[in-house]
Order: sequence, then C-alpha cells, then structure tokens
Amino acid sequence: MIFGIGTDVCDVRRIRATWLRRGERFAQRVLGPQELLVFEARLRKVEARGISYLATRFSAKEAFSKAIGLGMHMPMSWRACEILNLPSGQPVLRLHGALAEWFEAHRLVGHVTVSDETDYATSFVVVETKNKES
Repeated sequence: MIFGIGTDVCDVRRIRATWLRRGERFAQRVLGPQELLVFEARLRKVEARGISYLATRFSAKEAFSKAIGLGMHMPMSWRACEILNLPSGQPVLRLHGALAEWFEAHRLVGHVTVSDETDYATSFVVVETKNKES
C-alpha cells in the first residue's frame, strides 16, 4: 500500500550559485558521507557533473521528505538520507540514525528515481508499507 509520494524539480543554476557562495559547507550540510565521496570525485573530474550530482541529491531528499510527510523536520534531516547508486546505476535510499529507525518502525520501503538536464534536476519518490510477510 502506498504510504506517500513525493516529487521535486530543482534549478541546477541555483544549486551552483549556492555552492559557489558557501562552498564545501553547503555540500557537507546536504550530503551524507558516501554521497560526499561521489560528489568530490565528480567535481574533480568535471565541475558541472559534481554540481548536477549535488542538485539531484538535493531534489531527491526534498521529494523523500514529502513522501514520508515530515518535510525537513526530525527525524528527517539532509545527512540522514542518502541517495546512492547500485552497480547497475539504479538510485537507492540509504537511511541513517533516527530516520532509519522511524522508517523501519513504520514498516516502510522507498523507491527513488532522479534525472537531470543542464538546468534542472528532478526526482520522484514512492514510499510504501511493507507486506506483513516481509
């Protein structure tokens, strides 16, 4: 059964301007530990790829916060929710701390997708309740 759905569209230019203004502090506030490693590697290779990665993660976390109905209020926080990729490239949610405990206590499972173009990043999240057998 669907618990919640969230979507978000993010202007990559706005994320870039914020990153240029605040630098690493902005990335460290939004990204979890594994995401930061990917961001830094992409940023070193091609700056635009790093900024797009930051924008897609920002967008996905906004969409996730909407899908779970909490917005950016505890236990939801930027760093407690990571959007990582499987070897196939499929994005997946990895939750930490109190958010992971809250999510599990509510018996939820989440699905996320992200996409970006030059100026925009978008994401879509579906959160559903686990079957009793799961």
